Amino acid sequence: MPNTDSGFDSRVAEAFVAQARAFLSDEYLPKIERCLETLTDENLWWRANENSNSIGNLLLHLSGNARQWIVSGLGGRSDQRQRQTEFDERSIISKGELLARLKETLAEVDAVLAGFDSGLGLARYQIQASEISALEAIFHVVEHFSMHTGQIILLTKLLTENDLRFYDFSTGGSFHTWHEPRSSSK
Repeated sequence: MPNTDSGFDSRVAEAFVAQARAFLSDEYLPKIERCLETLTDENLWWRANENSNSIGNLLLHLSGNARQWIVSGLGGRSDQRQRQTEFDERSIISKGELLARLKETLAEVDAVLAGFDSGLGLARYQIQASEISALEAIFHVVEHFSMHTGQIILLTKLLTENDLRFYDFSTGGSFHTWHEPRSSSK
């Protein structure tokens, strides 16, 4: 059972958790989906060298990390993660299957965060042999997702030599388009 701090302002935690949920589902996932639209299954498993990860490995890793830290760590589900297998995978798992796994994981993460008791923001949890607060765990997953989403974007641009058109500047401002299907983005 996590230790609690009764002096913690739960409104801050509520806002923090709401923003974390938005980043994961409304920003990072649609950008990853846009990347996958432009890639073949073989592209997903290309790697620059043996010391680099493929997009496929990064997708497996994002699912494993988010599941371990949020679904298991905060949500109390059993932790079945085999972290090294995320990086060792070399078979070509289809982009449809990889995306389905990621979406399933993010749905489970969102369910845990939607039901999270904001008064437990500073409660301590044991995750990956470290004792951390709930807010640290959530921040870790969001930051981790951001970093690897950036890597997926870079690898996609390298492989396709295309602009992914995440923004439309035609009106003079920057309007984000990553929620639109690629065919309707400008």
